[in-house]
Parts: sequence; structure tokens; C-alpha cells
Amino acid sequence: MAEDKNNDYLEDDAEYITLEFEDGMEVEAEIMGIFEVDGKEYIALIPDDDSDDVYLYGYKEVNDDEFELIDIEDDAEFDRVVKEFDRLTEEEE
Repeated sequence: MAEDKNNDYLEDDAEYITLEFEDGMEVEAEIMGIFEVDGKEYIALIPDDDSDDVYLYGYKEVNDDEFELIDIEDDAEFDRVVKEFDRLTEEEE
């Protein structure tokens, strides 16, 4: 998957990952895009569950084929990420 460092969403064919939650529930999610806030990378995921939800996580590339999702536990950081995500999605419309 090619990554655009200019805070634009990925234009490649849709890619999916399986999220597994602590309660054992699994959800397929489409990778909407990777974007940067304050020098850190984040990923937006759309769950395949007929909801309008978007999941936002910290993103860390391990190598060319693997990456880690990092929970955003700080409320102020999460607010900044949501604000940037909203700005990016408004630009796309």
C-alpha cells in the first residue's frame, strides 16, 4: 500500500484488516487512510458493520508488510486527531 505523506487519503484499491477487541469480538475494517498530526501518524478505519462509525488509531509501521495500531488514550491528543480527520474529510467532499 503506497502512503502519501501530504495528509491525503490513500487512492489505492480498498484494503481490509481484522480488528480483534478485548472481548473477543472481531470486526473487518476498511483502511480509509493514514494521516499525520503533530508529527505522528494515525489511521482511519471504517468497520464493515453497516454503521457510520470511523475508528481512529495511532499508526506505526513495523516493516513493509506489518504495522501496529496504537490506542489513543490521551483525550487532548484524540481531540486533535478527530479535528484533523474532520478537516481532511471536509476537503475530500
